Amino acid sequence: MNRIRVLIVDDAVVVRRLVADTLASDPALEIAGTAPHGRIGLAKIPQVNPDLVLLDIEMPELDGLQTLKEIRRIYPKLPVIMFSTLTERGASATLDALTLGANDYVTKPANVGSVGAAQQKIRDELIPKIKGLCSKRLGTNGGPTAPLSTAPKAPAPAQLPKRIFVPRLGAGRIEAVVIGVSTGGPNALSAVLPQLPADFPVPLLIVQHMPPMFTRLLAERLTSISPLTVTEGQANAVVRAGTASIAPGDYHMSVRRDGSNVRLVLGQGTPENSCRPAADVLFRSAAEIYGSGVLAVVLTGMGQDGLRGCEAIRECGGQILVQDEETSVVWGMPGAVAREGLAGAILPLGEVGPAIVRLVAKSRGGN
Repeated sequence: MNRIRVLIVDDAVVVRRLVADTLASDPALEIAGTAPHGRIGLAKIPQVNPDLVLLDIEMPELDGLQTLKEIRRIYPKLPVIMFSTLTERGASATLDALTLGANDYVTKPANVGSVGAAQQKIRDELIPKIKGLCSKRLGTNGGPTAPLSTAPKAPAPAQLPKRIFVPRLGAGRIEAVVIGVSTGGPNALSAVLPQLPADFPVPLLIVQHMPPMFTRLLAERLTSISPLTVTEGQANAVVRAGTASIAPGDYHMSVRRDGSNVRLVLGQGTPENSCRPAADVLFRSAAEIYGSGVLAVVLTGMGQDGLRGCEAIRECGGQILVQDEETSVVWGMPGAVAREGLAGAILPLGEVGPAIVRLVAKSRGGN
C-alpha cells in the first residue's frame, strides 16, 4: 500500500504526540515528521517529502498563516490542512488560511473528556480529510475512503458530460437555488456568489459543512464581497429573493411553506452522511416545497452528501449543476451526482455563477 506521509507542525508537544499516535494507528497513514513551529516545518518539508502538512495556526517563531504563505510559494500543490481552535479568533484565522490556499481545516479536540475521546475525534474528522485530499495516492476518488484493495475506480472523464446543459422535460420556473458544498467550499462560494446580481430574483439556500461560529463568519465575509446579502440562517426567517442563507454549523436547515411565504426550519436531527448540516436535508425539503422550481448546485466536497437530495430534485423535475473535477479541491460530492447521471451540466467553477444566472433568467422569461 502507498501510505500517505503526514508532516505535523504544532507547537504543543502533547498535541503532536496525540495526533501522531492516532494517525500512525491507521495503516494507510505514516508520520513523515513533526515540527514545533513553522520555520522548522518549512525546513523539514524537503527532508521528509510529506504528502500532506497538518499545520497549527497559532505558533511561535513563524505562525501558521505565515508558514502557509511560504508553503504555497514554494510548494503550490502540497495539500495543507489547518489545525485550529474552536474559537472566534481561530475561526477567523482559519478562513484567512483557506483564502491563502489551505485545502481544508479541522478543529482541535476540546472539552472531549479523555484522551480516547480526543483520538476518536481525530479518527472521525481528520483522517477522512487526509485520505480525501490524498485520494490519488490511495487510489480512491475523493468519495468515502476505502482500503486500496477495495477502492472503486472513477470512470474516465470521457464517460461524463462536460459543459452541456440538458434541461429535464417539464423543468419549471426556478423559484430557489440550493447549494451543497464542503471541502474547498469557502473559496468556491467566494467565486460563485460575487457573480450573482444584487437583484437576483430568487433566494439562495446554502449548506457548507462547517462547525458553529465558522458559518456566521463565512456569511459575513461573503456579504463583504458579494452584491447579495448573505446571512447565517435563522429559525422561522422568511426566505426572500436576492438573499443567501447559510445553514448554521451543527444545525440542519430546511424549508417549509407558511401561507404565501416560505420559512427556514433549523433542527439538530440525526446527522446524515456524518454531516450536520447536511445538503441532503435541505435538498429534499426544497424538492417538496418548490418542486420543479428548484435548481440545485453541488460544488467541491468530500463524500456524497447531496446525492440523495439531488435524486429527489430530479424526480420532481428540478435542475442540477455540478462543479467539474479539475477545479474541485475534492470531487466527492459533485462526482457522486455526476456518476449517477443526475447532473444537467458539469462545469468549471468559473462558469457556475454565470450558468446559475442564465438558467434562472431563462426559466423566468428572460434571455
